[in-house]
Parts: sequence; structure tokens; C-alpha cells
Amino acid sequence: MDIKKVGVIGAGQMGSGIAYSTALAGYDVVLSDISAEQREKALILITNLYDKALKKNLISLDDKLGALSRISLCEKLDGLVECDLVIEAASEKETVKEQIFKSLCQFLPTQAYIVSNTSSISITRLASYTNRPERFMGVHFMNPVPIMQLVELVRGIATHDEIVGDMKKYIEKLGKIYAEAQDFPAFIVNRILIPMINEAIYTLYEGVGTVRSIDNCLKMGANHPMGPLQLADFIGLDTCLAIMQVLNEGLADTKYRPCPLLVKYVEAGWLGRKTGKGFYDYSTDDPTPTR
Repeated sequence: MDIKKVGVIGAGQMGSGIAYSTALAGYDVVLSDISAEQREKALILITNLYDKALKKNLISLDDKLGALSRISLCEKLDGLVECDLVIEAASEKETVKEQIFKSLCQFLPTQAYIVSNTSSISITRLASYTNRPERFMGVHFMNPVPIMQLVELVRGIATHDEIVGDMKKYIEKLGKIYAEAQDFPAFIVNRILIPMINEAIYTLYEGVGTVRSIDNCLKMGANHPMGPLQLADFIGLDTCLAIMQVLNEGLADTKYRPCPLLVKYVEAGWLGRKTGKGFYDYSTDDPTPTR
């Protein structure tokens, strides 16, 4: 299918990044979110990202103005009716995604593709909430989308070759690289990454090391660009917990049990950078450990 217009559901960090990259690649983009405030924040964020890329000579002024002219905002899902492809980038909660897909299918033409940016949930199960499981698959972008090159492509059991081929072309047009993963809990990247973060939280919970010592050990001892606790804050502790719960439930192995300290932080609303506090407090220029 000739994809010209792309809808993005969810104007958070991931949705904004997907809209940024998609518009820059020449596609018309409709960014949808139920929150007017979030939609406006997303447009400001996207504009700032283009400005930064312009200052670094990564794009031209014409690239920036052209991309911005291709982005429109909408509140309701019926605003996506003319889209050839819709990318769901809402919160990592299956009940939320189920409601979105069931509502979305009322408005989309039957030939349109639907994909999910889920980082862990079963693609086959998500596809069952639509009226077109054969035209549904997982397209998992890495965070932050404008910088990270990798995209995981995940088939559901009913996914047709046609959509897979077209998503490969779409990813290549974005200048990114795809890796195909099987439909198992958390796919490839998060199957490996999030349990490592969970283990780092256990290391903190058991008093083996402090926040700083754990992060410094992985940065200087394993050459990681960011410590695991700092990375958890960047991802969002609620997202880390949701992925661990999917792994724990889907694979029924105790090694995937979420650390109680991670649960407590989420219960406290300390979700990381997006709330200003997680394993670090971001209220000062130099973030300080909270434990």
C-alpha cells in the first residue's frame, strides 16, 4: 500500500518522537491525544527538536518548515479517518490500548494498517481487539525516537506479509534500522534490558550499593552510557514495572518478579524524569539520589 498519511495516537514523549521522525521523512502526520494541553506540549517539543537539529546542521530550514506544515493535531479518533497507517503510542496499559483499538476501527477504512508501539504486550492479543488482525503488527520504536535508530518489528499470529513489507519500507524511509522479533513477552530489547534494570533495583533494595555506586559501576565497569537507575528514570518507572509484570505473567518465572522497591516508587508517584523524582530528584541542576 502507498502510505501517505500517518496517524499517531498519544502525544507523549514516544508519540511526539514518532510524529517528529515521520513528518521529517515526508509523510503527512495527524497527532491525536485526548488532552489539549498534551497536544500543545507535543507541538512545542517537536518544534524544539527541529530547532536543535537545525542548529546542528542535521536538517535545513526548509526541512523544518516542511515537516511542521505536515503535522496536524486532533482530539478524537475520528480525526484519523483519512490515515493509511495509524500508530498507537498510548500508555503501556492493555486496557487502554484495547479501548483505543475498538474505538479506532469504527472510523478507519478497512484497508488502513494499525500498528502498536507497545514495548512488551502480546501483538496477537492486541490484534484481536481490532477488526483487521491481518493488517496489524507491532512497530516498537526506541526512546528517544529522534536519536535511536532501532525499531523492532513484531508479527502477530495473523499478520500478513503485506503489512510487514510496507512497515520495513516505512522504517527505512525514516532512516532507521529494523530488527524482526517474535511475539514473546517484551520482544528482544526489553526482554534483556528491563530485567537488568530490575536487578539493579534489587541491588539497591538489598543494600549492596547506593544509587550512585550502582550507576557508576555499570557506566565505568561495563561501559554503559547511562547507569541502570538513571536509565529507569528516563524510561519511566511505571513503564519498567508494567514490562516486568508482563514478563512475570507471560513467562511464569520467578526471575521476572518485579522488585518491591520498584513497586513502592510507582505507588508513591515517583516515576522518574517525567514527574521530577524517581531514583534521582530532578528539582536541582545536579540530580541527587532519593535513596
